[in-house]
Amino acid sequence: MRHLSPSWFVAAAAIAALSAPAKADEVLVWNDLLLDTYRSMGGCPCPLARIGAMMSAAVFDAVNSIDGGYEPYLVSIPASSAASKEAAAAQAAHDVLLALFPAMQAEYDAQLIASLGQIADGPEKSEGVAIGAAVAAQQLASRVGDGWDLVEVYVPGTGVGDWRPTWPDFLPPCTSHWGAVTPFGLQSGDQFRPADPPTVNSPEYLQDYMEVKEYGRLVSNVRNSDQYTIAWFWANDRDGTYKPPGQLAHITDVVSRQFDLSLVENARLFALVNLAMGDAAIAAWDSKYDTAFDLWRPITGIRLGASDGNPDTPGESNWVPLNTGSPPFPAYVSGHATFGAAHAAVMSRYFGTDDVSFTCSTDDPKLEPGITTRSFTSFSQAALENGRSRVYLGVHWQVDADAGYAVGTQVGNWTFDHYLRPVTTAVGSELAQANSFTIQSIWPNPTRGGTSLRLVLPESGHLETSVFDAGGRRVQQVPAAQTGAGEITLSWDGREAGRNRVPAGVYFVRGSLSGTSAISHTQARLIVLP
Repeated sequence: MRHLSPSWFVAAAAIAALSAPAKADEVLVWNDLLLDTYRSMGGCPCPLARIGAMMSAAVFDAVNSIDGGYEPYLVSIPASSAASKEAAAAQAAHDVLLALFPAMQAEYDAQLIASLGQIADGPEKSEGVAIGAAVAAQQLASRVGDGWDLVEVYVPGTGVGDWRPTWPDFLPPCTSHWGAVTPFGLQSGDQFRPADPPTVNSPEYLQDYMEVKEYGRLVSNVRNSDQYTIAWFWANDRDGTYKPPGQLAHITDVVSRQFDLSLVENARLFALVNLAMGDAAIAAWDSKYDTAFDLWRPITGIRLGASDGNPDTPGESNWVPLNTGSPPFPAYVSGHATFGAAHAAVMSRYFGTDDVSFTCSTDDPKLEPGITTRSFTSFSQAALENGRSRVYLGVHWQVDADAGYAVGTQVGNWTFDHYLRPVTTAVGSELAQANSFTIQSIWPNPTRGGTSLRLVLPESGHLETSVFDAGGRRVQQVPAAQTGAGEITLSWDGREAGRNRVPAGVYFVRGSLSGTSAISHTQARLIVLP
């Protein structure tokens, strides 16, 4: 094993921390408009998650058609590298949203005019617009007949444990067909279907029953003020809020801004998150409606406790949950928990760690004035609290949250493992993959201090290594060095040339090897935590 001088890496990381002039990121701009769409649409979360997945996938494919750094989700349109990624993203987002929710055409058209107005007229802008329109058209065509608009034929049960419409509005089942909608990435809606929930005569059910009965009631003697806040912070059940998928998209925005991600990186991150949540909806609703046992809500189970056949579940005929209206679909599994876990899985995989701190907000109007944010030290902490909140709100059993978290985690990991993966390319040879060299590992990554970068070179040649900031700007280039085949380790102490620690952020190490058979390329992301 050979070690190269680390001095270039220190200097490069320092320069990488310099920020480019701020400008609007079209992924973030249209994510904000997506949240407004959710607020305007209202209703159950499944159709919202579908719209988010379709819009974000189209934006990604439009941007990636020009950048080419990742495998496309659906399609890659031939494009010149000079085409405007911003124009492509804006046009793709606009066209998908307009087709799916034309009631907001005025808002979509106004934003498109504003977005394109910031881009200089010319062939680059025109090409970007054409790419965005073409990708959006293909994305929309790909979802025709996916089952989202099938007629619902679900008939609620009447037996012990069966879900049925709940007091006070007794709404009919919502999106009962959603488990059969064509997934965005999963093989089928039941790919990660959990086991049936515990029966009403089991110790597990009794424990959940007694817990939600006391902690989730409207006036509780055991629920504390923080648990009350948790209940409403994650609720977002009411129309006019951005609903559960929107709150998680908001968190994605918050973390993206913390790391100052580029347009390309944001396009990929938001697509991965929204594709996972699109499938989380399908997987959760498969469990809710398409299994042998569609579990009743706490308000039903507790009010009928005296007649459920379990002598240890004391009924309370007038019991009311903190959230007086329970969502109109079966309890098992929790949609909130499934969405939250899918989101956490993608975020932790994308950033290479679960341990990212952030502060996010809520749309729900029920919190006390001034209590609109909560802070977390990890993605999983937020996701677990999201699921737990439904017990405090009185609309779910804890088993719903636990199973939803397990299902959502599997969905998120599946999405990240199978979609929008980095492309390894080599220039000048059809032996690209065979002659590519790789960055085998960066450890630790993320880091709050030093780290080591291990490369494996398949042949001798001239090695060049550069560092790019999150905006894609080259910030340091290492002079070419002749080196032999084998393993090379670069070490970095986490400090800049002036010996100060570099700020937290995302950095990219990219290398090229000019060998005898090809010029091969590799890239890796390095994250520096606060």
